[in-house]
Amino acid sequence: MPSLIVSVDPGSPAARAAVCPGETLLAIDGHGIQDVLDYKFYSYDSRLTLEVAGADGETRRVPVRKGEGEPLGLNFESYLMDGMKRCSNRCVFCFIDQLPKGLRPSLYVKDDDARLSFLMGNYISLTNLSEADVERILRMHISPVNISVQTTNPELRNQMLRNRRAGESLAIMERFAEGGITMNCQLVVCEGLNDGAELERSLRDLKKLFPAVHSISVVPFGMTKHREGLYPLKATTLEGAARCIEIAEAFAAQCLDELGTRLAWCGDELYLKAGRTLPPADYYEDFTQFENGIGMLSLFAEEFRLALPDYAGRSAPPFTLATGEAAAPMLRELLAEAREACPQLEYEIIAVRNDFFGEGVSVAGLITGGDLIAQLAGRVCGARVLISENMLRDGGDVFLDDYTPGRVGEAIGAVLVPVRIDGADLLAQIFDDSGTVP
Repeated sequence: MPSLIVSVDPGSPAARAAVCPGETLLAIDGHGIQDVLDYKFYSYDSRLTLEVAGADGETRRVPVRKGEGEPLGLNFESYLMDGMKRCSNRCVFCFIDQLPKGLRPSLYVKDDDARLSFLMGNYISLTNLSEADVERILRMHISPVNISVQTTNPELRNQMLRNRRAGESLAIMERFAEGGITMNCQLVVCEGLNDGAELERSLRDLKKLFPAVHSISVVPFGMTKHREGLYPLKATTLEGAARCIEIAEAFAAQCLDELGTRLAWCGDELYLKAGRTLPPADYYEDFTQFENGIGMLSLFAEEFRLALPDYAGRSAPPFTLATGEAAAPMLRELLAEAREACPQLEYEIIAVRNDFFGEGVSVAGLITGGDLIAQLAGRVCGARVLISENMLRDGGDVFLDDYTPGRVGEAIGAVLVPVRIDGADLLAQIFDDSGTVP
């Protein structure tokens, strides 16, 4: 598929070779370029020949010299260089189906694209992969691939994903394992469907694909209050979360003995829902699924405690920390330790109730600007409100409900300061007296 070049990075290999915006990339070393995977794969070598076409349709061959693995420096109309593959499932637990109306259109897009799994870490279900897609992944050795498995029971997977190909597509994982493709797997647990004995089965089946299956996360279904007309599911209970942890931890202990790795980990949210203490940071080994909420809070606490001695005895401007109800207890504990080391520390921690999505959602990343305004007005300590940066869209410019940080800050009379998911960064922001958003 021809790809229109919209810009060329100054000083890049493509710029040095006089490739121009407005030209179309047709091939690299004779290989037609279908999308971003072809582009990245075939542009890796140090000596290349590009075939490009001008606006007049005239084609030319352009030799390029660059460092091995160095980007060419071409930019196209879209990141994928063709259309995104949309989800063909109707999962009973789909979070997007539980969004209220009136949000920006991009939030309702359901992608299920293997390219985004490899390039961006997105999770895919495998149900819309063609035979050509599978063969290309194997041929290019595209790895790792993140897979939403949910269950290894084919009939149950058909039911949960509401897709007749869902059970059949599990066989693709066996082909990936034979081809040496690394897979990180996710099991979203819905009580009464894929928990209990079904969870045990799924863990056992995935273990058979080790080491190709590199990690397994067990995370709870996230329920919002917007489920009118949807499949009848119940929110994760304390007892249900505890049972999932017991199953997963017993499995992990066995894997550690037999394989040298725990292989499976529960999401932080399961421990919080069960009222259980989070494991220490070293329990999570390489934090393979950190971005999926696996070990995130434990690592955050460790980073905070390791950095705290550097601030002992220091003072800081008063501040407010706004977070989700899930993380609030841990943050209260950490800031109490900070106050012992820095007695003059003045702050307020506000656990923001999620009225937008409902009480079943308690993570910081799904807090909206409207809820911040409603619950922080008149309660702010100091001129700064520290928030997790994952409340904001990439780029830090807007909340899920399209409120901007500036609009929220003006309404509550304070400056919002986004903080990375890093305990040391929280301390750095606390003791930063600039009063400005980074």
